[in-house]
Amino acid sequence: MAGTDKGDNEVDSKSSKPPSSACGEQVQQGDLTNGNSPADSNVIDSALSGIQGCSTQKSVTPGCSSLEGELGAACTSQIQTCKDSDSASFRPRSPDHSPNTEDVDFKVIFSKSKYDITFPLDDTVAQLKEHLEMITGVPRTTQKLMIKGLAKDSATLREQGFTKGCKVMLVGSKLDDILSVSTPSKEELEDKSGSNAKEPLSKQKIHQKVLDKGIPDDVMPGILNTKEALPPYPLSGMLNKYGGKVRLTFKLELDQVWIGTKEQTQKLSMNSIRSVVSEPIEGHAEYHILGIQLGPTEASRYWVYWVPVQYIDAIKETIMGSWIM
Repeated sequence: MAGTDKGDNEVDSKSSKPPSSACGEQVQQGDLTNGNSPADSNVIDSALSGIQGCSTQKSVTPGCSSLEGELGAACTSQIQTCKDSDSASFRPRSPDHSPNTEDVDFKVIFSKSKYDITFPLDDTVAQLKEHLEMITGVPRTTQKLMIKGLAKDSATLREQGFTKGCKVMLVGSKLDDILSVSTPSKEELEDKSGSNAKEPLSKQKIHQKVLDKGIPDDVMPGILNTKEALPPYPLSGMLNKYGGKVRLTFKLELDQVWIGTKEQTQKLSMNSIRSVVSEPIEGHAEYHILGIQLGPTEASRYWVYWVPVQYIDAIKETIMGSWIM
């Protein structure tokens, strides 16, 4: 009989033990239950909602029927959900976000890198730039997002045409690159200030000899009083200072502009370009003379003639950034 009593005591002590750690971290049952009745499901929801950025979907580990097991397994499931979201560049939810917010998945291409982004469709481009600054290191003030043209900060992603799987080009410079650009010397500043007093470009002999050849037959149409985004194809039909045909190709994914002629194609990093200047051609205001400065002085400018006026602003913004202009 003594042996039987000992066995009964062992059974009773085992049955009174809390669930094993396999069911999640132990929780004081007295905090979550009243007597022997199960805890209100609202208590569990409240506990789960404390995990920032996670939904309150619960999953119970098979074989764990106790309250502690349900809460522990659910929390483990939610933490894993958070980790999966972080790996996809997901933007953490703020408390005022509705759970019904519609997100969109797309790719952002910067230089030679690609980023998978998930972001609310009804957030603005400015908010997206803040998010991309943390990911890419490109200050939001230097960012330009290209999707069917230049995206406006005040517009929402939905208004700008963001769709699932679309590709967005990010053009900009990291802060280290900006700081590494050498400041102009005193001679360069004097040279630049003196250029303001010079006669118009169209009147200078170096340019007149090209303009005297007349408008090229295959030049792209120039449209006055209009600003357009860069087209997805090269700007062609223009001339260089030798009177040869030249085209400009903007490789936003590489942060480069390609200057192509019949003989060769020169690939320039946009960060290496010091300035971009332009002036209307006298008598043909729908076209400009464009100068891309590659070195420290004006003598290093690469001149392009008969550039359609509607693309001038887009060229300057793409190469130099609107923050510089």
